[in-house]
Amino acid sequence: MKLILNQNVDNLGRIGEIVKVKNGYARNFLIPRGLAAVANEGNQAALNHQLRLLEKKKALMLGEAKKQAALIEKISVTVTKQVGEDEKIFGSVTTAELEELLAQEGLKISRKEIKLTEEIKKIGVYTAEVKVHPEVTAKFKVWVVAPQ
Repeated sequence: MKLILNQNVDNLGRIGEIVKVKNGYARNFLIPRGLAAVANEGNQAALNHQLRLLEKKKALMLGEAKKQAALIEKISVTVTKQVGEDEKIFGSVTTAELEELLAQEGLKISRKEIKLTEEIKKIGVYTAEVKVHPEVTAKFKVWVVAPQ
């Protein structure tokens, strides 16, 4: 089934693209959630009109994403964990913990958008990434320290 995407869908396409997907995926997931519409002649004519509007929307979303990425780049968070031998921490630092710390900094970011570049199992300074937009990724520092 051919669909016109109304929103960006990971691993499928971006706003305004015409994609071909299986019927069940289209009817049960994409269309009911408003992520896509059937690509018939009427919708394709409307698409041509909407593409100009979508380009403006894309540019606006990209600009906002770059602003948010600049804010994220300035932030560093500190995680306090209990420490064992060889400066190894008990457990590990998770994206859920980082989501909570970023919320305390005033940023509402889902843990699904946060990616750890490496497992955090020792005291030190690490880098985490946030996928703010399909074209914009921001990095921030994570400090892991022992309690005083």
